[in-house]
Amino acid sequence: MTPFADQPLEEQIAQWRGHLRRQPGVRVADVEELEGHLRDQLAELKANGLAGDEAFLVAVKRMGSLDALSREFARAHSERLWKQLVLDSLSDGPAAVSNTETFAVLGFAVAAAMAVQLPGLFGVHLSPNDELPLFYRRNACLLVLPLLALYFLWKRGAAVGSSLWLAVPFAAGAVFANVFPFPVGSQTQVLTALHLPIALWLAVGFAYTRNRWFTDGPWMDFVRFSGELAIYYVLIALGGGVFTAFTMMMFKAIDLDAAWFVFGFMVPCGAAGAVIVGAWLVEAKQSVIENMAPVLTKLFTPLFTLLLLGFLATMAWTGQPMNVKRELLIGFDLLLVLVMGLVLYAASARDPEAPPDFFDALQLLLVGSALLVDGVALAAIAGRISEFGLTPNRVAALGENLVLLVNLAGSAWLYARFLRGRGSFGSLERWLVAYLPVHAGWAALVVMAFPPLFGYR
Repeated sequence: MTPFADQPLEEQIAQWRGHLRRQPGVRVADVEELEGHLRDQLAELKANGLAGDEAFLVAVKRMGSLDALSREFARAHSERLWKQLVLDSLSDGPAAVSNTETFAVLGFAVAAAMAVQLPGLFGVHLSPNDELPLFYRRNACLLVLPLLALYFLWKRGAAVGSSLWLAVPFAAGAVFANVFPFPVGSQTQVLTALHLPIALWLAVGFAYTRNRWFTDGPWMDFVRFSGELAIYYVLIALGGGVFTAFTMMMFKAIDLDAAWFVFGFMVPCGAAGAVIVGAWLVEAKQSVIENMAPVLTKLFTPLFTLLLLGFLATMAWTGQPMNVKRELLIGFDLLLVLVMGLVLYAASARDPEAPPDFFDALQLLLVGSALLVDGVALAAIAGRISEFGLTPNRVAALGENLVLLVNLAGSAWLYARFLRGRGSFGSLERWLVAYLPVHAGWAALVVMAFPPLFGYR
C-alpha cells in the first residue's frame, strides 16, 4: 500500500469517505454531509496557511469531535497521521515555509525587544533600583501589541492598503496615554494603564480574524488563542526566571553585578519578545491538534466555582461586609474578569452540536456564583460612593461591575435555557462574542474620558 504520508489530499479524503461508507447502517446522505463539513474545515485551515496534508490532519481530528464514525477513523489512523506530519516537516517544501515563518517571528520578536529600548533614546531608562517609569506603565502595551497585530496580518496574508485602518486604534491609544497632564499619584493614570491593553486587545483580534470580523467562529478562535497565549507566556516567564537567576549567579561568581543588564535589558526585552514567540507557539500548536482548552476548563471551572461559593458562604456565616479598598476592588474585578474569561474559554472548546452534560451544569453554577459575587461587590461599591462620594477608582469599578453583571446575567439565562432544552448553545456563543466589544468599549471610555472628567486626579 502507498504510504499514507505520500497520498495526495483528494486520495486521503477518499480513504476517509470510504471508511465511513463501510460502516453498517450508514447512509450516503450522512457521509456527504460529513464530507461537506470536512471540506469546510480544510478550506478554513488552508486559508490560514496550512499545507494540504497538515490541514487534513487537523480537520480529521476536529471532525472526530463531531461524529463517532469520524472519531473512529481519526483514532485508527492516528499513528499514520502523526507520521505524515513529521515526514512533511522534514521535506524541503514545508521546511522552507517553516523557516520563512521562523525568521519572520524572530524579526517581529527582535523588533518588540528594540521597541522596549527606544524610550531610552529620550532619557527614559529601566533600572533595577528604581520604580518602573510612568512612561512604561502607560505605554508598555503600545510597544508590543502593534507588532503582534502586524505578525497576524503578515501570517494571514492581509493586503497592506486594506489593513491601514488598524493603525487608528493604536495611534489613538498612544495619544490618550500621553497627552493628558497626569500628576504624580494620579488615579486616572493607573486606570489608563490598566484599561488601555484591554481596549487595544480588540484591535489585535481584528488582525487575528482578518476579514471574518462578523462571524462567531473566528472570534471564538481568538478567545481560545488569548487563553492559550496567556498560558504559554507564563510558561516562558517561568523559564525566563530560571535563566535570569542563573545569569545573576554566574556573574556574581566573578564579583560582577549583572543587575543593570538583566533588569535594564534582558528582562524587558525578553518579556516583549515572548509575546510574539508565545503567539507563534500557540499558532503552531493549533496546526497540530487543539487539546489544551478542554483540559484547562475542566480543571479550573470546578476550582473557581468552589472558591466563589466558599467566599459567599463564609461571608454569610461571619456577617462580614466586603472591604472596597482600591487594591481589593481591583482584585475582585480581576477575579470576575477571569471567571468570564474561563466561561468564554470553555465555550470556545465545546462542540456546539453536543447535548447538555454535567460540565454545562457546572458552568452554570460558576456563572451563577460569579453573578452573586458581582452583586455583592456592586452593593459595597454603591454604599461606599454614597458615604464618601465619587472617585475615579470607584466609578471605574462600578462601571466594570455593571458591564460584567449584564454579561454574566445574559450568560446565565442562555445557559439555563440550553440546559432545559429551550435554546441552543450557539445562542450563548453569539451572546459571548457580541459582548466582547462592550468590554473593550468600556475600557476605551475609561482611557479617553476619565482623566479630563475627574481633573486628572
